[in-house]
Amino acid sequence: MTEYFNVRSNDYKKYRPVYPKELFDFLADIAPANDLAWDCGCGTGQATAALSNYFDKVTGTDVSEGQIKNAIKKQNINYKVISEETSGFKDNSVDLVTCAQSLHWLTLNKFYKEVKRVLKPGGIIAVWTYNLFRVNKEIDGLIDKFYFDIIYSYWPEQRKHVENKYTELDFPFNKRPAPQFSMEAEWNIDQLIGYLNTWTGV
Repeated sequence: MTEYFNVRSNDYKKYRPVYPKELFDFLADIAPANDLAWDCGCGTGQATAALSNYFDKVTGTDVSEGQIKNAIKKQNINYKVISEETSGFKDNSVDLVTCAQSLHWLTLNKFYKEVKRVLKPGGIIAVWTYNLFRVNKEIDGLIDKFYFDIIYSYWPEQRKHVENKYTELDFPFNKRPAPQFSMEAEWNIDQLIGYLNTWTGV
């Protein structure tokens, strides 16, 4: 699977959707400080780059060398090709840990152990995923047919966690209320096809 992400890394950077600014406003506000954020499973850095507008330092980590090579560069971002259990942070040093559409790829017990070690008292771990996009009745029907009838059997088993919105995954942290956030994009047909080609089931 790591090889897949290496091959598709340039498409990830180009076609993956952008998360809403309101999400990062919220995360920066609830973090105990805005010194250091860790984006685990960062891919090409869509969330990492957004976090860099709020935190003094941001580290993005991923096991895919190709994803890190193509990641969005900013002065206060440090990228590392490492696994989720070897962040390299000092104990109690991180204000915010994020997993944007990546928690289902991680070895959770190892990741959570590392999160508990590195988070400051009152630190925040935020994980999120998103559903199939919707356009209109006609296009939605075509997308659903492609997803469920044509490529569904090719998805890795982890995909079920995305479909279930992470609700059945173990999460050994105190949960707090969060607003609902929406993502909107304007794509031409080439951009739409480019995004579909980043799906691991394709």
